[in-house]
Amino acid sequence: MDFYICLMDTLNLPKYEPRIEKRDGKLVIFDPIRKKLVVLTPEEWVRQHYLNYLLTELGYPKSKIRVESGVSYNNLPKRSDIVFYDENLKPQILIECKAASIKIDQKTFDQIGMYNRTLGAKFMVATNGITHYTCCKSKSSEGFDFLDQLPAFKDLK
Repeated sequence: MDFYICLMDTLNLPKYEPRIEKRDGKLVIFDPIRKKLVVLTPEEWVRQHYLNYLLTELGYPKSKIRVESGVSYNNLPKRSDIVFYDENLKPQILIECKAASIKIDQKTFDQIGMYNRTLGAKFMVATNGITHYTCCKSKSSEGFDFLDQLPAFKDLK
């Protein structure tokens, strides 16, 4: 458990006190969206911290967030880390989480872009818990514009 507690200091996300337990010799962390304990991996550590940020700092409602939901691309099943849906159940935000030790690079952007071809979210975020890249569909082109941060829920348009 000390490994994960040490990681808490290195993430560039608000600190919180996650529920962590040891089950069957493995560390598990409570996921408030899936409402269950999941195996605590370095990627899960980042995912749970980013979820906490969405919920507590940015005010996104739990009821419109899905974690590790299925995405099909070229008839291949994939899993998106975090997706936020609007009131019409249309994906608005797609978030790809990597372990803190993984550098966010072109491969990460290719992955999230591939998922978004199916989902069509307005915002995309790639994070390793330390570095966060946020993009929004461009109003003037078919591309995306980088933002300093994801807007709070109350500021979504």
